[in-house]
Amino acid sequence: MVNRRRNGSRANGRAGRGGVQTQQQQQRKRPPIKALREPAIFAKQSGSASDTPHDKVTLAQARRGTPAHRPVRVYADGIFDLFHSGHARALMQAKNLFPNTQLIVGVCSDALTHKYKGYTVMTEDERYEALIHCRYVDEVVRDAPWTLTSEFLEKHKIDFVAHDDIPYTSAGSEDVYKHIKEAGMFVATQRTEGISTSDLITRIVRNYDVYVRRNLQRGYTARELNVGFIKEKKYRLQEQVDRMKETVRTVEEKSKHLVHRVEEKSHDLIYKWEEKSREFIGNFLELFGPDKAWHMIQERSGRVLQALSPYQSPKTSPSSSPTRGRSTSPVTHWPLLRFRSPPPKGASVSSSEGDEGEM
Repeated sequence: MVNRRRNGSRANGRAGRGGVQTQQQQQRKRPPIKALREPAIFAKQSGSASDTPHDKVTLAQARRGTPAHRPVRVYADGIFDLFHSGHARALMQAKNLFPNTQLIVGVCSDALTHKYKGYTVMTEDERYEALIHCRYVDEVVRDAPWTLTSEFLEKHKIDFVAHDDIPYTSAGSEDVYKHIKEAGMFVATQRTEGISTSDLITRIVRNYDVYVRRNLQRGYTARELNVGFIKEKKYRLQEQVDRMKETVRTVEEKSKHLVHRVEEKSHDLIYKWEEKSREFIGNFLELFGPDKAWHMIQERSGRVLQALSPYQSPKTSPSSSPTRGRSTSPVTHWPLLRFRSPPPKGASVSSSEGDEGEM
């Protein structure tokens, strides 16, 4: 029993030491995690400061993964003027080419860019600052060369170069990356369609008046915008006209809303009026329709009048003729009364009137 316990404890110890060794190996294989709260570093003029021997790494080895102390150094260069999502996506692809990648980004200076490509919107310092704050970048090389040389690649210990596969014609060459491709150090990335620095500048140029008016409204002077006196007044007038149009449009929208509400209210009133009219008609029919309360009241009142009438023939009357029992017109049974105006004073009364008085 004691030997078994000892053997079990030894086995557990070996397993524990083996687990610790496995974890340590995994930690060595994992690349160092950069804190996102800190920007990337600038490369030194002397090149890479790493003391680790820079052994040659093949593409297959890089894809399988390298030890943590030996990351695959991938280089991507460009102008990065008006840094946008297309730039960021290209750098993201370069960063994720291999399991353990250290991304070095080269940014060309203003002098080289103006010479080979054209004028930039952002200065070189602004472009440097934009790159070191990109989350995928580990190191930024300032004043990067326009064409890569073997000395530059060796100086910065670069294993692979990442760029889109479209031939880049510049500086008298059909493709500045041709020798990199022939050396097997080129890894292609995909361009982001629909956005580029040239597209952004084209938008600004196409809508030049809109952006000048926008900046004038935000407080910039005509001198700062390089706008003449007449154009400034023109833009100010256009801004006032647009404000008036916007005011008219707002009033129209409010009036449409008010008319819509009035229509809704009128529809509701008409609907309620129709309901009340139906209810009134229904109550009227219930009260005054055939076989209803008012009809019954009329019948009863007629019977009462017949019972109270003095001209009704007695029930014991031997006359069975309806003409003798009741006159067709009850008005004829009443004595005809004549009302005449009194004769004037001193006038004699005619014999006919005296006869009538005697009668």
